[in-house]
Amino acid sequence: MSQAAALTELTTESRSAKLVVRRLVLDHFRSFARLNVEVGPEPVVLTGENGAGKTNLLEALSLLAPGRGLRGARLADFSKREPEPHGWAVAATVSGCNGCINIGTGHISGTSGRRKIRINGVDGAGQSTLSEHLHVIWITPGMDRLFTDAPSARRRFFDRMVTGFDSGHGRRLSAYQRCMRERVQMLRAYHADSAWLNAIEETIAEHAVAIAAARCDALTCLNNFLDSSFGAWFPRVSITLKGSVESGLGDAPAVTVEEQFRSELAKSRTRDRETGAAAFGPHRTELLVWHIDQDLPAAHCSTGQQKMLLIAIVLAHAQAQVRRSGQTPLILLDEAMAHLDATRRGHLIDALCMLGAQTWLTGVDADLFSYFESRAQFLTISDGDIKECDGRKLKQ
Repeated sequence: MSQAAALTELTTESRSAKLVVRRLVLDHFRSFARLNVEVGPEPVVLTGENGAGKTNLLEALSLLAPGRGLRGARLADFSKREPEPHGWAVAATVSGCNGCINIGTGHISGTSGRRKIRINGVDGAGQSTLSEHLHVIWITPGMDRLFTDAPSARRRFFDRMVTGFDSGHGRRLSAYQRCMRERVQMLRAYHADSAWLNAIEETIAEHAVAIAAARCDALTCLNNFLDSSFGAWFPRVSITLKGSVESGLGDAPAVTVEEQFRSELAKSRTRDRETGAAAFGPHRTELLVWHIDQDLPAAHCSTGQQKMLLIAIVLAHAQAQVRRSGQTPLILLDEAMAHLDATRRGHLIDALCMLGAQTWLTGVDADLFSYFESRAQFLTISDGDIKECDGRKLKQ
């Protein structure tokens, strides 16, 4: 397929499945005492001085997905710092394949437990409920170190993408981690009950294989788009998973891999009691990223090349999301333009517009987004308030 044909197919496909945050309301969230903003379906460009609250707003949007948001913060950290804490709340009106829905999440100060979720006024059963309605993916300045950080950072990044394909993935990860902690506690008990250990290791093995299977399925979907439909605009990327369970699923049926994993857990009880963790399993899987054009692992690429690899992965994921779920994800790009030259900024903006996903972007300098011209909404944040740049059409 020619690049022109691929881009035409991409544009047609994505426009028929657009997720849009129509309204966002913040209450005592970070630097905002109260914020109510309504936007259209186009990309949203947020500008303002450092510390104005641009990233705080993106963080609020990231909480429309399961987890701790783009900063990985604690519940108490989201609350605006005041003499008398009030807790915090984020509410959004979102339109997509399932029509228009109202999503609310928050936490009451002084209470324990996880953040509360409400969908159309009804309490959600858990954070995984959010994955049934939308998926959120982001790039932040801290992710510039993703390919050189510890494997756990890349694993978390990939698992967020997997959740976009399988809404139950996050729930299975949590259950797996909880069972692993319980197993260590049982191993360190003075008299460990072998029957209980057998039972919990069987449960762990079931979760492990389900987690690995979801990762492998998502990887297959993602790799279909990593040899980019955007042609030479972005680098070609190769992604593989290095993990015992994931590798096993490529050679044997799931039931066989499950039994092998359970057997290995039983054999490693003495070592795991001493170390406090299993040395193998989905919690040890590594995400390996390769820059095909440079024939280099991502960790050996320059900072600029790593940024482009990360962008290419996120765009491929968005394309795969459209194909798999019939709906674009919500994309959050915090200061993503800062280290790109004019040509690459133009390519990214064109790709986002062709993809059709609603993207929220931040930056100090509005001129970095000039290539959008009239294709985006430009908002400015100052003193805890947000204003529209009336009639402004930036030109390159």
